[in-house]
Amino acid sequence: MSSAPPPSSQPSPSAEAQPALRRSLGVVDGVAIAASSTAATTSIAIGMGTIASIVGLQAPALLLLAFLPVLGIATAYARLNRSEPNCGNGYVWVGKSLGPWPGFLTGWVTVVGSLIFCAYTSAIMGSVVLILANKAGLHTLAGIGLDPTSTGVSTAVGLVILLALAALTVTGMRAATRFQFSLLIFEYTVLLGFCGWALVTGDHAVSLSWFNPFEITDGTAFAQGMVLAVFFFWGWDAAFSVNEETRSPGDAARGGLIALFAMLGLFLFASVAFQREMSLAELVRNGPQALPYLGEKLAAEPWATLPLIALMFSAVASVQATLIPTARGLLAMGRDRTMGPLWTRVHSRYGTPALGTLVVTTIAAVIALLAVAIPKLSDMLLAAVNAIGLVVALYYGLTALACAVRFRSALREGAREALLAVGVPTVSALVLLSLGGYLGYSYLTMSDHFELNPDNGWFMFSLPAAIVLTGLGMAAYAKYVRRSPYFTTGRGTDAESLTLPMDRTAV
Repeated sequence: MSSAPPPSSQPSPSAEAQPALRRSLGVVDGVAIAASSTAATTSIAIGMGTIASIVGLQAPALLLLAFLPVLGIATAYARLNRSEPNCGNGYVWVGKSLGPWPGFLTGWVTVVGSLIFCAYTSAIMGSVVLILANKAGLHTLAGIGLDPTSTGVSTAVGLVILLALAALTVTGMRAATRFQFSLLIFEYTVLLGFCGWALVTGDHAVSLSWFNPFEITDGTAFAQGMVLAVFFFWGWDAAFSVNEETRSPGDAARGGLIALFAMLGLFLFASVAFQREMSLAELVRNGPQALPYLGEKLAAEPWATLPLIALMFSAVASVQATLIPTARGLLAMGRDRTMGPLWTRVHSRYGTPALGTLVVTTIAAVIALLAVAIPKLSDMLLAAVNAIGLVVALYYGLTALACAVRFRSALREGAREALLAVGVPTVSALVLLSLGGYLGYSYLTMSDHFELNPDNGWFMFSLPAAIVLTGLGMAAYAKYVRRSPYFTTGRGTDAESLTLPMDRTAV
């Protein structure tokens, strides 16, 4: 661990007076949180059709290609985590190595991206519930049409589930991770079963062109496809956000890396299976409903409903797994007074940032309600996934650069150490930042007016741009109004400065 920070960067007295988070998690819990947050079934269900509409049948190629910089980012996270375990991770590491402004921006875009994810995944949960209701013969309720393609109705149903998940998350990490495991086992069993059957019985021959990224000749389509592929993997870093509830810092890194490699295998397996069973036209036509369509194509009822239930479980698990690191990231920011004191409050009984979790849930619900302005659910999903993909590329890139800067002394320690500590993180960061920059430029130049439509470049650019601009505004407020010591020292609260008692209920 790093040495204790200077007095100016210590937690505020109000933060110190709060109960500490409890160290009760191990590497298996980290895998559960990372895998649930990555949400393989949800990504596959809504992503395979979406990515096919952009790059055709080259999804396997892009997933393989995107994995390489993401793996480089993961090694940077692991190295930084060994040096300084902290639930604020990128916000703390970037602030110390690159400066407080990019550090705060890293924390901010991570939080906002997670809030958007919770918002649109709530709509997915609601949509699945409505599809199940339709299958049961229920198409209207109290005069309201139960249309699963409607953003408004899907969001209303999903928000009820979101509130229940927030309540479960508040009651403690052990209960949450046990719940995650039960959901993961079911959804992966169903996913592997149906994709395995599609792989065996599909009519479309596997082609090497599926694994050739040079088949994509349009630069904008390639960049957007890569950003979407990076989004597929997003979530493995959730394991690094519960450092202060994990028995050993190395457990967080091992949990995140194990989940990342497992997700690569699942994504490649599913992408090939989908393309074995469905034509490009079928993938594009079904879009975010590709997994339920696969179930209906391969099996009769009631078996055809199993992929829907798996999608529901995946969405539930991913929302809960996203609430966990988001509240803890804000806890780290609240300690440094870059955010308000309410984020530092830890529940005396459950040992979790309970109030912060509830506020995060409320904000996600408000964002979900605002998204109702985009009436078609598939359009809302594409816009949200694009915005998250761009901000994920930004904060991953900044964190990897922070690793290269912090461990630049490795350049004098031999070629292997220099490559792992500096070379790989730098190349990975430049790849992701360049992709994001190129895609943003393409959006700005593809339209001459603004409208709420995912085909409109200005609209697609405006969402991530708004996230970044509001982040800079919040950073200015934290520096000049809150007078946060973070902007003087560039150092976030060090986990070593906190007394973290063992959880008596730990297993």
